[in-house]
Amino acid sequence: MFLVIGATAHFGRQAVDALLAAGQPVRALTRRPESAGLPERVEVMAGDLTREETLAPALNGVQAIFLVLPYQMDATPLLAAARSAGVERIVFLSSGAVVDGVDQQPDVIAQYHRDVERAIETSGIAWTFLRLFFPAINALSFAMQLTGGDVIRAPYANATSAPIHEQDVADVAAAVLTGGHDGRIYELTGPESLTQAEQVDILGTALARPLGFEELDDAPVREQMAQFMDPAFINALFDLMAATVDKPAPVNANVEQLTGHTPRTFTQWVDDHTADFA
Repeated sequence: MFLVIGATAHFGRQAVDALLAAGQPVRALTRRPESAGLPERVEVMAGDLTREETLAPALNGVQAIFLVLPYQMDATPLLAAARSAGVERIVFLSSGAVVDGVDQQPDVIAQYHRDVERAIETSGIAWTFLRLFFPAINALSFAMQLTGGDVIRAPYANATSAPIHEQDVADVAAAVLTGGHDGRIYELTGPESLTQAEQVDILGTALARPLGFEELDDAPVREQMAQFMDPAFINALFDLMAATVDKPAPVNANVEQLTGHTPRTFTQWVDDHTADFA
């Protein structure tokens, strides 16, 4: 049995589908099973990641866990319950911001994910880490602006990434959950380096709209967003983007090597998400 934690959110939801397509038994953990909306073949069970005592039923008979955590969620109760239940393996969706071989991570995003990685490493459970920088779903942030016009206004027009489709991440997760990758760290990328402005151009072509990108100064945007989100998180995210300006994003072959298929392009991602921009 494979347990997906985060099964109703991006990456986890797609991992459920990938495991089902591979003929694997799937269980999902959620606080509200009645509203999970998952396929009938999925065994949906209630549990609260903050309360270890609620997790034992969902972990009973589980061989491996695909773990997708909200930022700043404490993994300690889950790891204690998983160890007690005899779970063999955890595949954790981590961040490409993590820097190996240092005592202090460069920002709060990297620090949180490295702290979770370290807790998993010391749990006694076999592990695999999948690290992402900027997944393609980050482009959903453009959708709200497009309801009011054809111009995206944001900092860092020339910030680059190799956006990866969430289904490719899920396919990798399904492939490594069955074993053979213990103790491995895989950085996952899409097949091409794109600037933010290039992503908007691709989006405009798919939507048949003349979209433009207007670059903003980052300081007031940081200040505005910090009124609604953790300022340290906002600064870390913006600093990561700023560091990529005019630098081609690294692209690797890990998705193809692990799944046997080439990673989906950003154009394919847009085609799969046109309804989100309507």
